[in-house]
Amino acid sequence: MAEEFQQKQFSPYVPKKNEEYMSAKQLAHFRKILDTLKLELAGDIERTVHTMQDEATVFADPNDRASQESDIALELRNRDRERRLIKKIDESINLIEEGEYGYCESCGVEIGLKRLEARPTATMCIDCKELEERREKQIAK
Repeated sequence: MAEEFQQKQFSPYVPKKNEEYMSAKQLAHFRKILDTLKLELAGDIERTVHTMQDEATVFADPNDRASQESDIALELRNRDRERRLIKKIDESINLIEEGEYGYCESCGVEIGLKRLEARPTATMCIDCKELEERREKQIAK
């Protein structure tokens, strides 16, 4: 959902020639993306709560009740994922305020505008992220 939202709302940032990485304009661009996405997710969570309260029906049929419980469980899992994404968004906003946004937390190199456009909450460059994922695969085996 986050990727679909971003593609609909924002055009990619095109840096000017010799523009410094994570300039004020770039930071403002990503801050706007993060703020807008956070508002959208918070609205979705709020709507879900109201919908679940409005649709709280007790079905006599056990199959209908089971279906409703399954739907509610799925919806709650989705909202939990969105709450975790909001937490990551808040962390990214804090990085912008601290002047550390856009740099890999592992090695310190630039994450890159294209990667941040695709995933504005990214905290690692692609090389460090791939290495982390390979290590996770090895541990999981």
